Amino acid sequence: MGDDVTGDDVTDDERAHDDDGEAPGGSGRSPKKPRSFWKELPLLIGIALVLALLIKTFLVQAFSIPSESMMNTLQRGDRVLVDKLTPWFGSEPERGEVVVFHDPGGWLEGQTTPEPNVVQKFLSFIGLMPSAEEKDLIKRVIAVGGDTVSCKEGGKVVLNGKALDESAYLYPGSVPCQDSFGPVKVPEGRIWVMGDNRQNSLDSRFHQQLPGAGTVANDLVVGRAVVIAWPVTRWATLPVPEVFDQPGLDQAVAAAPLGAAGLAGALPLVLWRRKKRTAGHTAE
Repeated sequence: MGDDVTGDDVTDDERAHDDDGEAPGGSGRSPKKPRSFWKELPLLIGIALVLALLIKTFLVQAFSIPSESMMNTLQRGDRVLVDKLTPWFGSEPERGEVVVFHDPGGWLEGQTTPEPNVVQKFLSFIGLMPSAEEKDLIKRVIAVGGDTVSCKEGGKVVLNGKALDESAYLYPGSVPCQDSFGPVKVPEGRIWVMGDNRQNSLDSRFHQQLPGAGTVANDLVVGRAVVIAWPVTRWATLPVPEVFDQPGLDQAVAAAPLGAAGLAGALPLVLWRRKKRTAGHTAE
């Protein structure tokens, strides 16, 4: 009656099993049909989103360049990939690196950020789109903790007594500093940052009245910008300029303690010689 299978009726699959010597209704099962692509799609999307979120949190994150403060190294609208992995292993910002950091407080005061829609917020959250809400900045590290940096109007930036030739990355026609500053001794655990477009960059020079005296805590650094990823015509890596590898930058920092140690070592010798000379005069 109808299409129901009753009595001794068996399917073709069961007959096939019978031919192989298996009893009908035995343990043999027909192969499972592959799961439909549309049923697997939500699972695949979920895995992709989790991976994207993990990559954004621990490995790399995309950031959009909103201003011209880093021209010509970075132009407005560029997308850069920022390395967030190495800071997890204790890596700290180094001289010459281009870094993204959170607003230390007051640097972006009065500047508005665009209000993203729901889709943009979601894509930003998982790292598939640069964040439009976070108040982050991007500058070049000029000095690190323990360094002394200064500049005279129209002159070169001087780092630990060494003048820096910044022509390789400064915006054409831009001078190293239009106003004098320093010398500034950068506290340990902090950095001094400046934009490559010095006449259009509100960097450490202009925030010396704020807590930190223009320096940025290392803990606020999101990571180092390592590559321009978009547009493809602008693809390029962001290496540390050779000027920051010149000899003497680190030696200059150690010169003061070394000189003090030399003075301390020489003082007993001078006192001994003077005592000996005095004793000789007394004997005469």
